[in-house]
Amino acid sequence: MKFTVRAACLALTAGLSGCQSAPVAFAPPEQRPHFEEWQEQPDLTTLVDVGDASGRARFHIVQDIDQTVNPGGWSWTGRRPTVKIRLGDNTNLKFTMDFAVSAQTFKDTGPVTLSFFVNDHLLDRVRYANPGQKHFEKPVPRQWLTSGMELTLATGIDKVWVSKDDGTRFGFILVRMGLVP
Repeated sequence: MKFTVRAACLALTAGLSGCQSAPVAFAPPEQRPHFEEWQEQPDLTTLVDVGDASGRARFHIVQDIDQTVNPGGWSWTGRRPTVKIRLGDNTNLKFTMDFAVSAQTFKDTGPVTLSFFVNDHLLDRVRYANPGQKHFEKPVPRQWLTSGMELTLATGIDKVWVSKDDGTRFGFILVRMGLVP
């Protein structure tokens, strides 16, 4: 009897293992070079474009820049829009900014003064007596910059416009801000 039970178990095991299908064959994965020496490089973006399609600008925004990008690649700011960047080379760099003073807000605020800062150092102060598109550019003193350092760029506006409907505060329209050679 032992023989028949043992034989039946072996036959059952052999029969069940025969019901399995063979594994599906797959092609070997594509071969790629090995990057032993590769290291993640710091983000050396020195010009923050709020309308950048990649969405990278949001990683540089510190404060007072609406992260809603409007058609045409611009965003509203608050009183002191600030971005952070990591500096690569520090030779002959200029603070640059493309922006607009809105005609709608200008009706209530009148002329506005913008102050431009690099790591809280006042670089310049400019009065804008008319609405419209503007461009600011001024060399940054080399002693304010160190290669590889993270720094902040900010622009303060002396008068913000306050919505009578909901109290929202608007400074100016920002397109891009950063350092350029």
